[in-house]
Amino acid sequence: MKAAEIVPSEAPAETPGEIAYRQIRRDIVFGALVPGTRLRLESLKAPYLVSVSTLREVFNRLASERFVVAEGQRGFHVSPVSEKHFREVAGMRELLEANALRQSFERGDLEWEAQVVAAHHKLSRMEALMEAGDCTRTEAWKRYDGEFHGALIAACGSKVLMEAHRRIFDHFLRYQIVAVVYRGKAACDEHRRLLECALERDHETAVEILAGHIEACVEHTLGNGLLKD
Repeated sequence: MKAAEIVPSEAPAETPGEIAYRQIRRDIVFGALVPGTRLRLESLKAPYLVSVSTLREVFNRLASERFVVAEGQRGFHVSPVSEKHFREVAGMRELLEANALRQSFERGDLEWEAQVVAAHHKLSRMEALMEAGDCTRTEAWKRYDGEFHGALIAACGSKVLMEAHRRIFDHFLRYQIVAVVYRGKAACDEHRRLLECALERDHETAVEILAGHIEACVEHTLGNGLLKD
C-alpha cells in the first residue's frame, strides 16, 4: 500500500489587526511616530488599513506594553520619553539580559555558537558603515544590534524571559533611535568582546561588559543633551 503523502500544514494567515499592531509598534520604536504624537483613530485607519475598532484594540495592546498612553475618553498618544524612564529601562534590560546570558552560555551548543557568530558578522559590517559616516542605515544597524543581543541569549531555555527581554530591549532601542546614538569604535569593541565571551562561555566577564555597554549608551545620550525631561 502506498504511504499517504504528508502535506505540510500552512501557517495561519495574519489578521489585519496583527499586521497593524506590528507596523504601529515598529513605527513607534523606530521614530516614525514620535513621542507625544496624538493617535487619531479616524486619520490612522486608512494608512494602517484597519477599522477604528481594530485600531482601538491595537492601541490598548500597545498601552499595556507602555508604548502608548491611553487617556480614557480623550484617546491615545505615543508614550513620552524621559531620562527617568530611560534609566529604568536600562536597569531592567541589564537585569534580564545578564540572567539570560548566564543560562544561555551554560546551555548553548555548536548551532547556537554559529548563530551568534553570524549575528555578530552582520552587526559588525553595519557598524563599519556607520563608522564611515553612512547614517542612512540606522534602522538596519539597530535591527542587527537587536539580533546580536537576542542571539547571545537565545539558548537560555525560557520563552518568557526571551519575550520580556525583547520588549524591554525595544524600549531601550526607542531611546537610541530618538537620540540617533552611535558611540563608534567603543561599542564595536564591546560587541566583539561579548562574542568572545560567548565562545569561551565566560559569563562573568560578559555581564561586566554588558553593564558597561548599557551604561555608556545611557550616559552618551544624556551627556550630549540628546534627551531632556
